[in-house]
Amino acid sequence: MHKTTLKWLVLVTFTTLILLFSAIILYQFYQGAPVPEKIEKPSKTVFNINIDSLHLTTNAVKNGQNLSEILSPYCSPQLIDRIAKDTRAVFDVRKIRPGNKYAFISTADSVHKPLYFIYEINDVDFVVYDLRDSLHAYLDKKDVTTSFKTASGTITTSLWNTFQQANLNVELGLALADVYAWTIDFYGLQKGDHFRVVYEESAVEGRPVGGGRILAAIFNSSGKDYYAFLFNHDTVHGYFDETGKSLRRSFLKAPLHFSRISSRFSRSRMHPILKIRRPHFGVDYSAPSGTPVVALGDGRVAEAGWKGGFGRCVTIRHNSVYTTSYAHLSGFGKGITPGAHVRQGQVIGFVGSSGLSTGPHLDFRVYKNGSPTDPLHMESPPTNPVNKAWMAEYDSLVKKFTMELDSIK
Repeated sequence: MHKTTLKWLVLVTFTTLILLFSAIILYQFYQGAPVPEKIEKPSKTVFNINIDSLHLTTNAVKNGQNLSEILSPYCSPQLIDRIAKDTRAVFDVRKIRPGNKYAFISTADSVHKPLYFIYEINDVDFVVYDLRDSLHAYLDKKDVTTSFKTASGTITTSLWNTFQQANLNVELGLALADVYAWTIDFYGLQKGDHFRVVYEESAVEGRPVGGGRILAAIFNSSGKDYYAFLFNHDTVHGYFDETGKSLRRSFLKAPLHFSRISSRFSRSRMHPILKIRRPHFGVDYSAPSGTPVVALGDGRVAEAGWKGGFGRCVTIRHNSVYTTSYAHLSGFGKGITPGAHVRQGQVIGFVGSSGLSTGPHLDFRVYKNGSPTDPLHMESPPTNPVNKAWMAEYDSLVKKFTMELDSIK
């Protein structure tokens, strides 16, 4: 063999071996490597509907708008009429309210064929009208996330003003007032009274909705601490103090929210219209006309109608001992007629200025065994405490939330 040919043969063989060896190493190295996954763009979903390649239009109901005006740019009069009539069992379109949002989903082409109409009933609930084939309507809900929050405040003038000044959700203030409705007189709060609260906050799309459910609270009024802990066990649901006694009483502290006392119980008061001194066996709560008035406790309506100088008046007999009356009303609550049974907290009327009255207010009176008694000094027996069999569980809950409350600044 020629010497040059031999050299080339050796070189080619050596190169081939190197390439083969490298291939074997690379194969072993990559043999266990994972195959890259295909990354897909997440689909866009609104109202639990995939709207990829679709067109979405959103707006809010204007004052005076009805279904026909809202849908006329998108749907035929015949379809609008079917929506109004054929789906009334799902949602009555006559309940559409100004300010509530709605959405319209259509094809993304130039035709914009209607596919869905969605009306938001509130922050969570909405109704979907599926217009694709045959008309179909159904109710649905947005995803709600719940987180634990804390709040605190010091009274300056009123609970309402304190929540506004601290930029707290006023609905949480209403919930706090409900928790302590049987134990704290919110019309007698003093400057410096303070509170701390642990509550649940629900949010939709990152936006808080509602005031939140109060889990635990401490309210210091006139130097005394009032604890409240939410406890659920079997059929028991309510708020109890640190010893397990229920915060609920047979009567509420007051028959309406966030007003001021303009006249107190008195044996001799100058009547603002008659200009003579006479007893005033009640408490006057000054509040805007139309403010809801609620029953102080369970009972049966004894009177509901016009009662001379008291104007429109409701009298409720709660038991063999107590009777309450609510006067100068502008109107009565639904179903409030003589003989009707009412529940504690039920709206029985609305603040007005009927009868002998100088302005909108509620004249509230309490009778014990037929004799007038000062509503602001009326004692009310508590309801049942936490069952002894559940006290170990309750004590554990109290300990946990007391530490939470103590940590709030």
